[in-house]
Amino acid sequence: MKGEDGAQVERISTRCGREGGGLGAPDLAVNTRPRRTPPKVPQALPVQRNARSQGRPDASHLANTHMSSQTPSQGNRSGLPKVAVNRHGVEAVRRGHPWIFKDAVNVRPAPPREASVVQLVSEGDEPVGCGVFDPDSPIAVRVWVVGADARLDANAFTERLTRALAMRRELFGDGATTAYRLLNGEGDRTPGFVLDRYDDVAVLRVDGEAARALSAVLTRDLERLLRDAGITTLIERTSQRTGKSETKSVDVRFGPPRASVRVSEHGVPFVVDLIRGQKTGAFLDQRENRRRVGELVARRRQAGLGVRVLNLFSYTGGFSQRAALAGGTVTSVDVATNAHGTAQESFKLAGVDLTAHAFVTADAFAWLAEQKKKGNRWDVVISDPPSFAPSERAKPNAISAYRGLHRACADVLAPAGMFVAASCSSHVSAEDFLTTLDDSALGRSDLRLLDLFGPPADHPTLPSFPEGRYLKLAVLA
Repeated sequence: MKGEDGAQVERISTRCGREGGGLGAPDLAVNTRPRRTPPKVPQALPVQRNARSQGRPDASHLANTHMSSQTPSQGNRSGLPKVAVNRHGVEAVRRGHPWIFKDAVNVRPAPPREASVVQLVSEGDEPVGCGVFDPDSPIAVRVWVVGADARLDANAFTERLTRALAMRRELFGDGATTAYRLLNGEGDRTPGFVLDRYDDVAVLRVDGEAARALSAVLTRDLERLLRDAGITTLIERTSQRTGKSETKSVDVRFGPPRASVRVSEHGVPFVVDLIRGQKTGAFLDQRENRRRVGELVARRRQAGLGVRVLNLFSYTGGFSQRAALAGGTVTSVDVATNAHGTAQESFKLAGVDLTAHAFVTADAFAWLAEQKKKGNRWDVVISDPPSFAPSERAKPNAISAYRGLHRACADVLAPAGMFVAASCSSHVSAEDFLTTLDDSALGRSDLRLLDLFGPPADHPTLPSFPEGRYLKLAVLA
């Protein structure tokens, strides 16, 4: 999914959910047996790539032993290999940005050749912080700690996870919601590590080869902390991209294997496919927006307005279910038949009569064009496509694709209707996104922007990290 031309971007838009394959992807490998506990990571490193385990190796050496064959320079009291970054990189680190890109890394001293915990220094050799270095990624360093005496070890990960868990207990203490994000990577200052909770199951995703190589060391206390929080099964989902193909695997880190789980959002039950579902199983970042859609449909119904609802890229039907429960008559459109199956299971679990609603397996763009020709209209149109801009280079084509999609949505929106448009493209800012919803883009001048929402509180971001604020949802009427 390179998005280098309009055709590719359009193809992306026809897939269910956000980036990645839909339910039932044929290249999914599942390991439902807990992995054997490997020997402890030796004190003498380098750490090998793809070293993953469920054991608890001693991680104390990360703070005082260098992690590569590179010899630390004289005076480097941390014992870590150094990575020198330019002035712009230093400024970004001090502001709290968690990424250092490759073009900000100096060639002297030579960076490590393998995944390493490194000390970050300025061009004048002043210590700046420490992080995880990945020689094969455009993001050369994921920054964990800032300061001259910065250290990174398992204790740092444990402390940050503990803080994250405490905040989620405060957010979800009433028990009405049992599916939420426990750890939001860069937003919780654990770059590369995402952990979602689905009732008593947790799903871990580790982003980047270097983070995966060091995962077993940094997550030493993960099982203990999760079990204390009531988690009985931990699943790790991994994706490996080779050329244009992507292979996904599912490993059970501890506890009994689970293929699916029933959870609730604000008291509304639904089903999560832990094996075939996208990302960690569901798109938890849209939880509050699903609630808002239900509320706006209910308000329209109470006001005597139309409640024919069209949900495009419906995936497992979260928006559809909320609209149906609020009294709407819903048409859900997605290319993935299996996703409709999960949506229908959730409908039945919530007591919704399936016969009142339609589930259409189709390409959204082609289907919208057909509905326009037929003169069909809906009172509420929801569009939540996958990311159209996987890179900055793809942004112009993404903007064009959003404009085309939104025009097609506006063409089937009834007078006095409501349009709910979402984007999960981090390279498209909120301001950029709104340009795809103006009068010129939509071909009509009767809509106003009522609200613009971002990620929920369990998906915290850093003020210096706009990339973390990828989610935009606009409500127009």
